[in-house]
Amino acid sequence: MTKISLKYLSIILTIYLLSIVIDTIHIEGITPLLIMGLVLLIVNLLLKPFLLLITLPFSILTLGLLTFIVNAWTIMIADHFVPRINMGGFLNSLLAAFIIFILHHLLLDTNKPKQN
Repeated sequence: MTKISLKYLSIILTIYLLSIVIDTIHIEGITPLLIMGLVLLIVNLLLKPFLLLITLPFSILTLGLLTFIVNAWTIMIADHFVPRINMGGFLNSLLAAFIIFILHHLLLDTNKPKQN
């Protein structure tokens, strides 16, 4: 699988699992979930580099922890464009950003070929 498809899979799985666990995250079907994944991928490709560049000095001061806040902002932006999904605010988006990061790296590690 490619990195983009693994990222898409991690986004969809995380948002779905968080909607089961957290009451304030609402998804009204599978189609909005798939659209949310696509919109978040597009926002990450187009807007996230610009946001990271603007917040670079603060990210250096916080040793990179500000990138989770930037990821939460991109989730909130994507949430704004998908009408039948409600992420329930900043803290839920921050939690989703953290879990997407972990799940994406777990999927990347299992997809790497083993070296001797």
